[in-house]
Amino acid sequence: MTSRRLAGAVALVTGASSGIGAAAARRLAGAGARVFLSGRDPERLAAVAAASGGTAIPCDLTDPERTKALAGRVLDCAGRVDILVNNAGQGFAGPLTGMTDAQIQALVAANLTAPMLLARAVLPGMLDRGSGRLGFVGSIAGRLGVREEAVYAGTKAGLSVFADSLRKETTGRGIVVTELVPAVVDTPFFARRGRPYPRRRPRPVPAERAADALLTGMLTGRHEVCLPRWMVLPIAVRATLPATYRRLADRFG
Repeated sequence: MTSRRLAGAVALVTGASSGIGAAAARRLAGAGARVFLSGRDPERLAAVAAASGGTAIPCDLTDPERTKALAGRVLDCAGRVDILVNNAGQGFAGPLTGMTDAQIQALVAANLTAPMLLARAVLPGMLDRGSGRLGFVGSIAGRLGVREEAVYAGTKAGLSVFADSLRKETTGRGIVVTELVPAVVDTPFFARRGRPYPRRRPRPVPAERAADALLTGMLTGRHEVCLPRWMVLPIAVRATLPATYRRLADRFG
């Protein structure tokens, strides 16, 4: 990242109490940005904010009204948002039939509705200024589908198409829309979803590496960043040879 390009910028990072969000907040603050951090864990969020010099705003993004209030508070405090990192998300591992209504609604709200609401809130100012950067943390699950993660994968697939559609909507108006498509990141995500990561490949990557990949992509105008890079291969196979991909996926998981 280039400090000169971030100095004085106003950034809002969601899911910033740990993992990718916390790493992104530290990187942005270290490069001179004014950072607002949002997360569900007030104590951990406050610790990250104190270490980075940012402003902590605890918020439960499963509540649309609180999500809109978060955006309003940041805009009231800073007057604008130049960089939005939509990182917050929830997971669930298990069969669809084992999910409650509340669990399904929470995943859709946090993973899909909240990023839409936040992007809608900050985009008008970005368009007026002719500049802005929107980052979305997707998932390989949203591109390939994962057994017993149907709702999670569905929300991430929706987020991916939303980001791509928003990119087309804002083409030529100074807006950069970047999606990070990680396979596995070493964060508390798997513990929170109720099931540890069971595979040897792909190996989990550090949260700092994921945050750097996303922020670098946003600063250099990339539309999509796969992590690790070789994940573009199964995505390409599924897109070009869907029947072959499904046979392989059914056989090898």
